[in-house]
Amino acid sequence: MNIKKLILQGEGTTLDFKKTITNNEKIARSIVAFANHKGGQLLIGVADDGTIKGVKSEDEEKYMLLKSAQQFCRPAVDLSFEEIYVEDKLILVVNINPSETKPHYALDENKKWWVYFRIQDKSLLASKILVDVIKKSSETHTPQTSNGKEEKLLFDYLTLEGRITLKQYSKIIKTSYKKAQKILVSQILSGAIEPHSSEKEEYFTTISQHH
Repeated sequence: MNIKKLILQGEGTTLDFKKTITNNEKIARSIVAFANHKGGQLLIGVADDGTIKGVKSEDEEKYMLLKSAQQFCRPAVDLSFEEIYVEDKLILVVNINPSETKPHYALDENKKWWVYFRIQDKSLLASKILVDVIKKSSETHTPQTSNGKEEKLLFDYLTLEGRITLKQYSKIIKTSYKKAQKILVSQILSGAIEPHSSEKEEYFTTISQHH
């Protein structure tokens, strides 16, 4: 494995950098997000910007990781480790395979279980819609993104209003919730829009607004 090349790619759908493991909840989130999607690798000892810091105590980090994967993930997630030295600094590579038993839930600070999903370089809370997708995606098939008039209407609306709900969207494109949901999901998976859950309802925005 060419670790430097990997780090140069930067964080993404299947790669996450962690300088050190600080808490079980946070790392459980990353672990389930990978397991629920395409799998991935955590590089421990690497800062967000790709600087190699190295791991101080690999036993401690491994213990934290295994504890997170077993006690803070439901169902538990299998991890495998590789140790790689770069310029005398140890990087711990944690491999997470795409899971056969999705969806996985991660325990949060308030002792609640949530499903996370990896989209681009973020581990996002999976909305009701996404949880549904994750359950189905165990059959592994790539969603077809077409950019037809329904998609155009979606992005036109988002440009004007900034956010949209499933109800609003199915009304605009005059179709069933199910069909509207399918389009939203394929746009979420392709990284064009992201889901948000508020107290009242779930809504969607384009990704670029937060950067």
